[in-house]
Amino acid sequence: MVSSKGVRSRGLMLGALSTVAIGLLTTAVATPALAADKPAKPTIVLEHGAFADASSWNAVIEELRADGYPVVAAANPLRGPANDAAALRSVLDHVAGPKILVGHSYGGSVISVAGANDPQVKALVYVAAFLPAPGETALELTNKFPGSTLPGALDPTPFTLPDGTTGTDLYIKPGKFHHQFAADVPAGTAALMAATQRPIAQSALEEKTEAAAWKDKPTWAIITTQDLNIPAAVQRYMAKRAHAYSVEVRASHSVAVSQPKTVAGVIEKAARATR
Repeated sequence: MVSSKGVRSRGLMLGALSTVAIGLLTTAVATPALAADKPAKPTIVLEHGAFADASSWNAVIEELRADGYPVVAAANPLRGPANDAAALRSVLDHVAGPKILVGHSYGGSVISVAGANDPQVKALVYVAAFLPAPGETALELTNKFPGSTLPGALDPTPFTLPDGTTGTDLYIKPGKFHHQFAADVPAGTAALMAATQRPIAQSALEEKTEAAAWKDKPTWAIITTQDLNIPAAVQRYMAKRAHAYSVEVRASHSVAVSQPKTVAGVIEKAARATR
């Protein structure tokens, strides 16, 4: 026989347990909602330029990832702005959500085309890079002001295309790479960079760009004042024309290798300003 007192005790116990369960359920449901309120950081997409490969961004990637940014360093074919922009767009299509596009050197020409008309590209960062207007070439811009010593450091190498026509690949001579491309990088590191450099087709530097994403997207520019590839005067001219937020750095063309914290800092400024 069960007393009414025992029934009441069990009822009170079940009621208390139900209250605790409901509280736990409420907490479990509320926690993801609070997390969802926090906006995700944009993905940083890095595009290298001529005479380099994606590993040139390694130290910058470490800085960005330490600060919680997802990063993708794309492989640049270095065949021409239209071809290379198509390759980069395939990478952008694979990355969900908002993105910040970063281009070094000739990679600036590529992001200018690839980032156009893409609403998920929220900002552009040019690192010692070309900011061409439609119809301009990298070679034309390089020669706009004096100061580039690149022509004398090049090693032109002919190659044959599948259709039998010939082209010319451009390398920087190993013995001149350190001084020309990465004077503020330790000699051993510069030697590795020279050994792993990827050539650019000469025709890529002579090809006119078709679009300029900087015309309607927030733009940042890192200007390297000791640059022997793209003279600082050329970089300033392009940055001013693009109304870019400019930062001048006493660095060689390889600023992403010699001063990765500075480069990552500018990229993060662009990311924070456009969220």
